[in-house]
Amino acid sequence: MEKKIIAVLGATGSQGKGVVNSILKDGTFKARAVTRNPEKYSGKADEVVKGDLTDLVSLTEAFKNAHGVFVVTNFWEGADEIAQGKLAIQAAKDAGVNHFIWSTLPNVEKISNGKFNVPHFTGKARVDELGKNAGFKNYTFVQPPFYFQNLTGQMGAQTQQDGSLGWTLPINPTVKGIHMSDINDLGKVVAGAFLNPEKVGNGSYLSLATELNSFNDILDTFKANGKEYSFNQVPAEVFSSFFQGAEEIAQMLAYFEAHTYMGPNPEAQIQLAKEIATEEFTSLNDWINQN
Repeated sequence: MEKKIIAVLGATGSQGKGVVNSILKDGTFKARAVTRNPEKYSGKADEVVKGDLTDLVSLTEAFKNAHGVFVVTNFWEGADEIAQGKLAIQAAKDAGVNHFIWSTLPNVEKISNGKFNVPHFTGKARVDELGKNAGFKNYTFVQPPFYFQNLTGQMGAQTQQDGSLGWTLPINPTVKGIHMSDINDLGKVVAGAFLNPEKVGNGSYLSLATELNSFNDILDTFKANGKEYSFNQVPAEVFSSFFQGAEEIAQMLAYFEAHTYMGPNPEAQIQLAKEIATEEFTSLNDWINQN
């Protein structure tokens, strides 16, 4: 039997990489990496093809003969996520894809009744309806968490005014509002979803969240591993003036504090993601040890 193909969009990014690796490790399906620059691809996918989220023809071609597709968009690259989501759905429909998986996030404006404006969450959430109404035989929504990797990446510790290394953020460090995981673990959930369409292929939401932490919990876990960091809480309006895009981060953290990352009552979605995952998830403590 020829293995069915799963096409993975954003195969060079942090979500897509983990999806490709988990599909390969499980071995049931073939992984097809879809990227704008196939010549630069250095991952382990079985095949690599060119595909662009702004070009319907190239994307439909990239999805050809694929049983399933995983789609993620990147707001921080300036993507119009609603337009790209629409185009990806159209391409997958035109290519006859059986199982469509969309990487989404909670609708912050809806959850907060318009109090918080976090476009990089809500833009993705607005595509969900289109996915539900597209008529796929199987479709699933996955919600990635706050990545552990953010703590050493775009939201890594910085040198503070007092010379210490740490964070200055507009969030109460005692509030448990941050759903977190190793982003590579999203692949275990996505691979599990493709393996269990009868269980999650009818529009299920799968929220990856290994832990729910306060910022103090994060600091304590680092401290337990011999790394001491400082923390300063600042008002949102002060933080918003620090750099371009800071206003959106401030709104996001205020939303975490009020409603948690995954929003109200995410327990069933978190549990379902755990149940169908192909492997166990990595804890923050283990991730700090490994990195």
